[in-house]
Amino acid sequence: MATVTVGKTSKSAEAECYSDGKAIARAEATKCTQAKAEDTLRVPQGETLRIGVDPEIADEGWSLWINGQQVISPLKKTYYAFQGVDLFAEQQGQQAPKELNVSVVQQSGEDIQGVWNFKLENDDA
Repeated sequence: MATVTVGKTSKSAEAECYSDGKAIARAEATKCTQAKAEDTLRVPQGETLRIGVDPEIADEGWSLWINGQQVISPLKKTYYAFQGVDLFAEQQGQQAPKELNVSVVQQSGEDIQGVWNFKLENDDA
């Protein structure tokens, strides 16, 4: 189980893909991160994104992926707050995205064991 919290709203999700300790191929994991999330959170600009994972996930390590791309190195914490990060910032003259697919990916180094997906909507768009 993984949980994403924005402000006072929390959503938890079961794994989209899970291998019960065996490695998932990176290509398969990338496909899993692009699967449609069941839960959506509306995120105002500048709001802190908080992620909580079960201790078993933290023991192996987990990272944050956005739109199928890994954006941080694996952490070994059950809780992490991404403060002051504007997830919906404009990129080189492009408009700010209206939504992002965020995945919590259980991984130890390059070995991936599970993927939990959430959809974030830009509350300011």
